[in-house]
Order: sequence, then structure tokens, then C-alpha cells
Amino acid sequence: MRHIFCILLIAALVLSLSAPGHARELRELYRAAAPAVVLIKTMQTDTVQTSRADDQAWFMTSGGLGSGTLISAEGRVLTAAHVVQSADTVAAVFQDGTQVPARVITSAPFADVAIIQLESVPKNIAPLKLGNSDEMEPGDEVCVIGAPYGISHSLTAGHISARHKPKGLLGNLQSVELLQTDAAVNMGNSGAPLLNMKGEIVGVVSHIMSQSGGSEGLGFAVTSSVVQHVLLDQKALWTGIDFFALTGNLAKAFNLPQDAGLLVQRVAADSPAGKMGLKGGTMKVSVDDEEFLAGGDVILEVLGVTVAGDEGDVQRIMPLMRKLKSGDKLKITILRSGKTQKITYLLP
Repeated sequence: MRHIFCILLIAALVLSLSAPGHARELRELYRAAAPAVVLIKTMQTDTVQTSRADDQAWFMTSGGLGSGTLISAEGRVLTAAHVVQSADTVAAVFQDGTQVPARVITSAPFADVAIIQLESVPKNIAPLKLGNSDEMEPGDEVCVIGAPYGISHSLTAGHISARHKPKGLLGNLQSVELLQTDAAVNMGNSGAPLLNMKGEIVGVVSHIMSQSGGSEGLGFAVTSSVVQHVLLDQKALWTGIDFFALTGNLAKAFNLPQDAGLLVQRVAADSPAGKMGLKGGTMKVSVDDEEFLAGGDVILEVLGVTVAGDEGDVQRIMPLMRKLKSGDKLKITILRSGKTQKITYLLP
């Protein structure tokens, strides 16, 4: 009995000594990293039509919130692609309240990562470094600094719960590596940095799995290795378009002249897609518990490559997109109002 008491006493002593030290470590990490984290505000205009029988359409402006991290002294901010992909305007708000206009310069929607460029950078803010996500394992401590529900610069802490190699999860991100964490992630945390205990970015918060809509300890971040590969080591052209894949019975229901297509959802005004004149959806519909906007253009072909509606689209189309340079022509084929059209855009 005395032996057990001694063990419990030692355990309590260890906990009492380690907990304050861990709290200090998190406090110092937050103080060093938080100034480089931003709240991202976006605005976009949607064309909404109430029904197919109604010829009237309304232009509705809506705002979005996300998070991001300053990663260069020149004003580059890393975030999630779905936060900024189809935004008409983007702005970043720093910890002291300074708001700076920004523009999207590169985006990889298939990996849900993007970089925006700030018009200016407040003084005395040190950018955060990318860490090596390959070193992260389940059990490693991590934290997230972001803006859940717009409450900016909120810290949550936890651990790496699992690593998911490509094709490890269902959905649009099945082709990239993800880190799973139990650090609380909610709406507004998208694009926030997942930090190791050195204060380095090892992931970019992307999505959660939840039945309630709030955090249930199942948060997912795209690894820093993916960020390095798809955004920094090579070029990723920002198109300014969100789309919904039409395959199988949906492709037949939309009377596509082929097996698959990309239904345009939203288009950022001052983007290549916007300048090409692509049209987004106008009617909200739901099919098999999936909601999307109908009524927009359907992309059938990009740079001579037919859309197949599978993961191979990325491997076939992205290398061609990366080769494009100023003065080159971006050629696509679309289906609009039942007719096939070819559109060419001269890159500035």
C-alpha cells in the first residue's frame, strides 16, 4: 500500500512540474507565432435564381472568413484554396487590427492550398517558416492559431491523431497527404497553420469531419510537404473558379456529350475565368444529399484534354497548365445552354 502511495505521489509531482512548463511553452509559441497569423475576409457576388420557371435573377453579395499565415517578408500569405478561390475581393487582418488588401497569386484547389499577396506588410512582423511534415507522427503535440467563427487569433492545442497518405480519405482531397489532429478546428479555422512545438508550419487546416457541424476532434490539415511541392517548387495557376464534377447519372441528367464535365459554381470577377466570360450557377439544387449550383457553364475540355471526371484529370491537365506563360493561350471547351463552345484566353 505504501509502495502504491509513493508511486501516486511521484506521478502527481511530475504532473505538477510538467504542466506549468508545458503551458509556458505554448504561451511563448503563441506570442512568437500569432503576429504572423491573419484573419482572411473575402467578398463574392453570386447570381441566384429561385426556380427554373423564374427568369428573374438576383445578385447577392456574401462574405467569407478564413485564416492564413505570413510566410515571406514580401507579403505572401499561405491559406486554404477554398477560402479564396472564387473571391472577388480578399483582405487580411493582423493581430493588431491592421487590415491589408490582397490578391490571389497561386492556388491548387485539388490540394486545397493557396497563396495570396498582400499590398503591404506591417512593420516588425516576422513570417513563419515551413516545417518538415514528414517528421510528424501520431502523438506529436501541435497547435492551431486561427479564427474560429471569426474570433481571430484563437489558440487550440492537441496532437497528431493520424497520418493519411494519398487516397487515404474520401472526397476532393483523396489525392494529397493529410495530417489528422484532435486540436479543435471550427468554421473560420480553414487556412490556419497547424504548428509543431517549434512554431513551424507543418500543415494548413482544410476540413473537419463532424455530425454536429462543430469540432468533434477530427480536423484535417494538408501537409507542409504538399504545400512545398504544389505551390513553391512549381507553378500553380489561379483560375478563380469553383466547380462541381458531373459524372455517371449526373452527367447523363445534364445531357453532356461525354462521360463527365466540370459544372462551374462560382467565378471570381477579376480572374482568368472571369475574364474568359465563364458563367457560374444560379440555382441551388440537391441530389443524393449533395448540394450544388446548377445553370452555369460545364467545362468539357482544357488545353485539348477531355475531362474524365476522375483523379487523373489533375495529372493530365495540371502539367499543361504549369507550362503556360505570359502570352500563351488558355483554350477550353464548354457546354452552355445546350451548345458546345470553344473559348480562348490570352494570358497577360
